[in-house]
Amino acid sequence: MSKSFFLDGKEIPFKEGQTVLQAALAACHHIPHLCWRPQLEPHSSCRLCTVMISGRPFSSCTQPAMDGQHVISDTPELLALRRSVVQMIFVEGNHYCPSCEESGNCRLQATAYSLGLQDNHFPQQFPKRERDSSHPDVNLDRDRCIRCETCVRASRDLDGKNVFGIHGRGIKSHLAVNSPTGKLGDSDLDAQDQAVALCPTGCLTVKRVGFSVPIGERIYDKEPLEQVQIREFQDFQAQEAHHG
Repeated sequence: MSKSFFLDGKEIPFKEGQTVLQAALAACHHIPHLCWRPQLEPHSSCRLCTVMISGRPFSSCTQPAMDGQHVISDTPELLALRRSVVQMIFVEGNHYCPSCEESGNCRLQATAYSLGLQDNHFPQQFPKRERDSSHPDVNLDRDRCIRCETCVRASRDLDGKNVFGIHGRGIKSHLAVNSPTGKLGDSDLDAQDQAVALCPTGCLTVKRVGFSVPIGERIYDKEPLEQVQIREFQDFQAQEAHHG
């Protein structure tokens, strides 16, 4: 017997073990999200995928889908919450999209466009964070880090290396490198690692390829974020089914 729940009044089928976000994406319905990736265990660090269930907020990336439940995702209040989250992410770092080599490939930038942001709203904090260009093939720009821990999880769970970690708390938290000197060049990071590939901003970038694809022809220049995220999950599902 098939099971389903309702997302903004639309019936969404799901498989046992799927979260609300997974089931929605599988059914081609988009819930905004930033830190979640299908390859990784859900982390619920950005809270962008917050939905309302029975009048209470839940992260849809960790909330199990349940038969018959009513999930609300598209309301002015939730849109305002998501905009505030992204605005705070921008002001807590130094994100200069016009000069960033990841412009057009940046998931944070694409999320801001998707939510219709026009400004940062909050005062810019201009934190002073160390950059690290010691690695021969990868740049680490902590000014662009949003502390989503995607690289931490990917390095540990996909690459099997544990290159990254988060040190400190609050505004003083920062991305740390697991190496004898604390420098990226002394770690065992490789430019082909998933920790680099899955970084959602320009924090981790591969050297000497920054503008090989011209701005205007990049991922989110050609396709809306919503379609990209739905397609990515469905491609992941297809690969899992093929290897399963």
